[in-house]
Formats: sequence, structure tokens, C-alpha cells
Amino acid sequence: MSRLIPTEEYNKKPLTRLSRWIKGETDPFSESMEVKKHSDNHPDEKLVRRHKREREVVIEQVYDRSHNRVYKTFNVLFKIVAVLCCLALIAILLVAVSHLPPVGATDNPASNEVVEKYVEDGLQDTGAVNIVTGMILDYRAFDTFGESNVLFIATCTVLLLLHVNKKDHKDLMEEEKSERFFEPKDDSILQKITFWLFPIIVIFGIYVILNGHISPGGGFSGGAIIGAGLILYSNAFGFKKLNRFFTEKTYRYVSFGSLLFYCLAKSYSFYTGANHIESVIPLGTPGAILSSGFILPLNICVGLVVACTMYAFYTLFRKGGF
Repeated sequence: MSRLIPTEEYNKKPLTRLSRWIKGETDPFSESMEVKKHSDNHPDEKLVRRHKREREVVIEQVYDRSHNRVYKTFNVLFKIVAVLCCLALIAILLVAVSHLPPVGATDNPASNEVVEKYVEDGLQDTGAVNIVTGMILDYRAFDTFGESNVLFIATCTVLLLLHVNKKDHKDLMEEEKSERFFEPKDDSILQKITFWLFPIIVIFGIYVILNGHISPGGGFSGGAIIGAGLILYSNAFGFKKLNRFFTEKTYRYVSFGSLLFYCLAKSYSFYTGANHIESVIPLGTPGAILSSGFILPLNICVGLVVACTMYAFYTLFRKGGF
């Protein structure tokens, strides 16, 4: 049977967790087997008080930083190692930077035929006035598809880690019904401002997405704007009102549908391009909204994924679910 370590013995002969376990001694931070055994039928109040007193002494010793030699030694070594690591990293970066070619030099690896291709033939190949959008959603659309999948996978990971099953936690359901859950509650200033500002934010985000191929912007920036608007709305009016038009099912359908369309659209483009087959998707007139082939719908898909991901992260960290 395990025994509790007396305070005097613990002070004179500190043991590691492994050695205490081998010798059958109970960890002072956990309940002893004796306390558990007696608490099943007739709790031994004297033993319980002794156990609590022992735990308080041990915890006090562990967190006594001024007299804990192990902690003081570790703290000093940690600072020394941290400074050495920072100095080593700075030295490596300085050496790497010193070997970089001059900016604008003709032999610079960044100045190659790829950049010339994007600048000279970008408008003709993609139909997008914004060369950057044409590059990331046409020439390098596969990379952008991977980034969109990273956002979706990150949201799934956070959902697995932070999701709360409300069926097994009835107290959380009661918390949601309470007024304190929707902080701040009935903030008239915040709600009035959000009432007028939220539609403007969403409309501006849509504008940035739809004009991403003819002006600065695109799916990533426009989606971030819409996601910020959703977060503002939930802070002002609470999750209950936002759940009227945005739920977990909405997130699943929108994200999966956007990624599926992106995959199918670019698979068609890759197939036709690799086999030198002329695409049936017209590029349209450069500068017009309905132009640049697949770039416009792909911008919409990316914007939807980014907006959903931003709000999903917020609500998962805020309450563990939609």
C-alpha cells in the first residue's frame, strides 16, 4: 500500500516522481490511495486534513522561487542559452544576407524569364489587369489551392481540439442562455454603430473580391474584410442572432463547395494546358468585371473560404463551437 510522504522526510530527502513511484510513495500533488480508500465508505477526516496540509507544503516549496536552487539555476541557464541562441541566429542571418546579390542586378536570380513572362504575357494569357491576381490564380493557381486547403485543414484541427459537445455539457447550455454569455449585453453604442457599419463592411469586402482581377484586392483581402465584419456583428448582437444565417452547416457547405469548385476548375485548366487544348472558357475583355476566365469565380471561392475560416477561428476560441 502506498504511503504519504511526511513533510520532514520530503524536506530532507527530495525524491523524483519515478523514484517515489518505484518505492510505492504517493505523489504529494495527487490524492493518496488511503484517502481514496477511506472516502469510499467512511472518510477519515484526520487523514484528509493531513493530506491537504502535505500538499500545501509541497506546493509552497515548489513555487518558492527565492529559495528554490533548482529553479534559480534553471532560470539563469535559460537566460544564458536564450541569449546565445539569439546571437547565433543573428550571426547566421547576417552571413546569409551578406551573400545575397544586389537588388536590381541583372544576374539576380529573381530577375529571370519567369518574371518577364508574367509581366509581358500576363494580360494576354490570363485576361486579368491585375498581374498579381493573374499570377496567383492562373500561373500559380495550384499553390493558391494548397493555401486554401491549409486554411480548411487548420479550421478542422482547431475544431477537433476546441470543440465542445453540448450534449455532454449541459452547464454550457445554461451559460449560453445567460445574459453574461453575449458580452457586451445590450451595448446600444456598439449595436447602433454595427447596425450601420456591418453592411458597409460586407459590401466593401464583396467589392474587393469582385474587382480583384482588375484592381488591387482579391479573395484573400476581401474575405478577411467580410470575416472581420462577421466577428464585429457577433460581438455586438451575440452568436444567437448570427446563427440565423451562419451556422456550422453553413460553414461546411460553403467551404467544401468552394474548394470543390476550385479543384474542378483548375483541374480542367491544367488538363487543357498540359495537352495544348484550347479552353472553352472565354477570357473576355480585359478591365471588365466578367473577364479573365476562371479568375473571377476562383476569387469568390477564395474569399468565401477566408471569411468562413476567420469567423470559425473566432467562434471556436470564443465558445468551442458555432
